[in-house]
Amino acid sequence: MVSANIIFIVLAAFFWGVSGGIAGVLLEDGWDPSVVSFYRGFVGLLFALIWLLFQQQHSGLKNSQLWFWSIIAGLGVAGNFTFYFISIEHANVAVAATLMYCAPIFVYLISFALKLEKSTAAKWIAIFLVMLGVVLLTKLYEISASSISLLGVTMGLLAGLSYALFIFGFKYAAPHGSPQAILSIAFSVLAIALILPAETDQVTSVLGSPDLPLFVALSILGAGLSFLLYIKGIKHTAPALASMIAMVEPVTATLFGVAVLGETLGVTQMIGMGLILVTVTALSVSSNRR
Repeated sequence: MVSANIIFIVLAAFFWGVSGGIAGVLLEDGWDPSVVSFYRGFVGLLFALIWLLFQQQHSGLKNSQLWFWSIIAGLGVAGNFTFYFISIEHANVAVAATLMYCAPIFVYLISFALKLEKSTAAKWIAIFLVMLGVVLLTKLYEISASSISLLGVTMGLLAGLSYALFIFGFKYAAPHGSPQAILSIAFSVLAIALILPAETDQVTSVLGSPDLPLFVALSILGAGLSFLLYIKGIKHTAPALASMIAMVEPVTATLFGVAVLGETLGVTQMIGMGLILVTVTALSVSSNRR
């Protein structure tokens, strides 16, 4: 049996993948990436603050550790959003996604260095299989060298590092306070960090746009609900395992593209998807048996 904590993380990754598809629709409609990212965090902040207002018990807001790790998590999320979109702009989606999903490698290396995880052959094989699956899923092998810039690669790796940063931030904030308090602090940091590069005209025009329901759906699924589930799940899950389980996200985003955006899925992409799902499932079951 798979534990409830792992199910929470899988659901969070699923909602992140769906929100990525919604973001793709908004970007196709001409919205600036910084505006999409800002509203994803800002509306998520509003939901977190309302939740905190009605459930203030055991919030942990007086705990300095909660503030420290929540701010780290917020900076990680802001960096992930920002660097990912810059990587797409200077490289392409396949390169940016593959580099961002190097996050499990970064998390495992940090965990090995801090002795939070023991380095084993099985874990390295799992990392290799997941990364191979991501490469096949994103069709990175079809990308020509001329379409990859150094800046795009650097930004993609920074997106992955930021991903790892918010994993550790949420992990170590979780024991010190309530999920709504953690999300309120993290999303406040996110909103402040992302309002600066956003285009003011587009930010204000969202409120009267027919795309407003999509922005709300993006925020609820991609910020409020998903991060709530993630915090609940990671509280009793090792960061390295959580980072691997979260690789359900690119699978979900791909399936969203097929089902909603009319994209096609090749044989190699299906093989890549299968590698990710099988490896993640095996890790989850194996972890639950310990």
